[in-house]
Amino acid sequence: MPALAAPALSPYWTDHAVIQRGKPVVVEGRAEPGERISGILGDESSKAVAGSDGHFVLQFKPREASGTPLTLAVGDRQIHDLLVGDVWLCSGQSNMAFMVQQGLNSATEIASSADDGLRLLRVPDGSAVSPQARFSTPAQWNAAAPDTVRDFSAACYFMARELRGTLGVPVGVINSSYGGSQIRVWLTPESGMALYGAGQMDMLRSFGTDELGTVARFAPTWENWYRQHSGGTMPWAKPDSLQWQPVPQISVWNDWKGSPLVDSPIGTVWLRREIELTPAQAQAKSGARLTLGVIDEIDMTWVNGHPVGNTFGWDVERNYDVPARFLKPGKNEIIVAATNTWSTGGFTSPPETLKFTPSGGAAIPLAEGWRYSKAPMPELPPRSPWDTNAGIGVRHNAMVAPLGHVALKGAAWYQGESDVDLPGYRDRMRELFAGWRKQFSPDMRMLVVQLANYGPVQLAPAKSGWADLREEQRQSVLADKNAELVTAIDIGERTDIHPANKQVLGHRLALAAQGIALPEPVEAVRDGDDVRIRFAGVDGKLIAWSGNGPLAFELCGDTQPSCRYAMARMDGTSVLLAGDRKPATRVRYAWADSPVVNAYDDRAMPLPGFELPIGSR
Repeated sequence: MPALAAPALSPYWTDHAVIQRGKPVVVEGRAEPGERISGILGDESSKAVAGSDGHFVLQFKPREASGTPLTLAVGDRQIHDLLVGDVWLCSGQSNMAFMVQQGLNSATEIASSADDGLRLLRVPDGSAVSPQARFSTPAQWNAAAPDTVRDFSAACYFMARELRGTLGVPVGVINSSYGGSQIRVWLTPESGMALYGAGQMDMLRSFGTDELGTVARFAPTWENWYRQHSGGTMPWAKPDSLQWQPVPQISVWNDWKGSPLVDSPIGTVWLRREIELTPAQAQAKSGARLTLGVIDEIDMTWVNGHPVGNTFGWDVERNYDVPARFLKPGKNEIIVAATNTWSTGGFTSPPETLKFTPSGGAAIPLAEGWRYSKAPMPELPPRSPWDTNAGIGVRHNAMVAPLGHVALKGAAWYQGESDVDLPGYRDRMRELFAGWRKQFSPDMRMLVVQLANYGPVQLAPAKSGWADLREEQRQSVLADKNAELVTAIDIGERTDIHPANKQVLGHRLALAAQGIALPEPVEAVRDGDDVRIRFAGVDGKLIAWSGNGPLAFELCGDTQPSCRYAMARMDGTSVLLAGDRKPATRVRYAWADSPVVNAYDDRAMPLPGFELPIGSR
C-alpha cells in the first residue's frame, strides 16, 4: 500500500459542513496502519491511532449551535467554515430526488435562496456490492445559493429552509436519493442479512469478484419464476417453444409500429438472435464479448442456454463475457429477456453498438436479425441482489455508508412507489431505521412521507396497492417511538407521479421535524347507530372543505367486496360515519391510488390515509 501524503477524511468533511449540535463529534478517516493521528477542532484537540485496516476515529466534545465558523485540522489538512446546528439526511426515490428547479414557482424560489446558514450536501449517484469509504465522485458541502439550490432536492430544501427560519440555528441537509429505487437498496449489510439471509448476502459479495459465476447462481431463481408463471416454458433452453416476430428496428419497442408493445410496453419481452461461428471463432481461447448496448431497463441474458448477464439500468451498457465452453461451431443462440417496468422499454443504443466479438477476432454485427416474443404474464421477474434499484443495500453501500458515523438530528424518507404490491414493506422500513440509527445516532427522528395521490379515478371502493403501501408506512411509524408520518395524500397530481408542490410538503416535514403533532387516527368505535373515529394531533377542529361533510370514508366487513362509501360528518376532532345498518368490522379512509380528500384541521393539515378496526366502548 503506497504511503498517504496526509490522512484521508470521510467525504462528509469538506469546507462548509455542518456539525450536529449537542452530540459528540466523530471525525473518521484512513491513514497508514498504526499511524498516529492528531486533530484540532476549534480549540479542542484529539488523538487516535489508525487500525490495521487504516481506519481511525477522532472524537470531540458536543457543541452548542453556533454560526461562528470553525476550522478542523487533521494532520496537514484543514477544513474551513464549519458551523454547528442541526443536520438531516434526506433519502428515497424520485420524489425526494425531485429538484427545486422542477417545482412550483422555481424561478422565484431559486433567486431568493441565498443563506449562508443553510448548507447542502448532494451525494453523487452510486451503487456498490459492499460498503465504500468514498463516494463515486467527490462531493462538497455548499451554502444555499441559486447555483446550489437549483439542482437540490426540493422537499429536502423546503423543509430545511423552514427549520432554519423557525429555529434560528445553522441547518445542514444531505440529499442521498435515487429515482426508482426500492427501499431494500438503502439497507445496511446487517439489515440485509436479517431480512434476506447469508445466501443472498454471499451472492451479493461474490458478484464483485466473479460476475459470471454469480449470475449463474442467480439464474435458477429467475428461471424457476418464469416456469411457474408461464406454464412451464423455458425459452432460454427451448427458444422454438415461442412464436417469434421480426424486430422492426433497434430502438425502444414503443416505436415498433404495428406491434402490441406500442400500447402495452410494460412487462417482459423475449429477444432472440442467432449467429454462425466458425470453429476458430467458437474455440477462441478467451471466449467472446457480447455487447448489447443499453437495454431499458432489466435484462436476463443467455448464450446457448447458459446465463451470462443480469443487469438493471436505463443508462447502463451491457457488456458480457462469454466463455469459450459456452460456444460451438455453427449456430449459436443469444436469448435476452428484457423487462420494462415504466414508460419505454427495449434497446436504446444505436444499432451499430450491438455486436459479438470473439477474442482476437473481428466483431460480428448484431444490428439486424433479431426476433421478439411477448411473455404471457404481467408479473415482473425477481431482482438480483446486485440490482442497482432493487438489490440489497447497494445504494446504501455507495451513497450512505461513506458518510461514516457522524451524528444526525434525523432523516426524511420519501419512497414507496417502487415497493407497491411487494409484501414485507413494514419489515424493510423497520430495518432501514435500525440501520440508520446504528450508523448515525440512536435517537434520530424519522420522518416518513405517506405517498401522494396518483393514478386513475376510483368510482367505487376497490383494492389499492398504493393504499396498502400507505398503511404499511403508517403502521411503521406507529411501531416506532421517534417517527412521524407526513402525508402528501392531497398534494399529488393524478396524472403525474412527481407532484410539483414540494413547498407544502416541506412545511409539513418541518413541523414533524420539530415534534409538532399532525393529525392521525386513534380509534374507531360504535356510537349508537354511527361509527366514531377519533383523531389526535388536530389543531382546533376538523373541517370539510367544499362540502357538507368529508369524502373518501368507507365502512367494510371482512372482505373487499363488502366495502361501501359512508356518509360522514365532523364532530370536533372526531368524524362520525352514519347508518351502519350492515355491521362493519373496519373503517378505511382515502383507500385508493388517487383519492379525492377534503378533511383538514384548522392549519390545513389533512388526515392521512388509514384503515382501523371498529371496536366498542
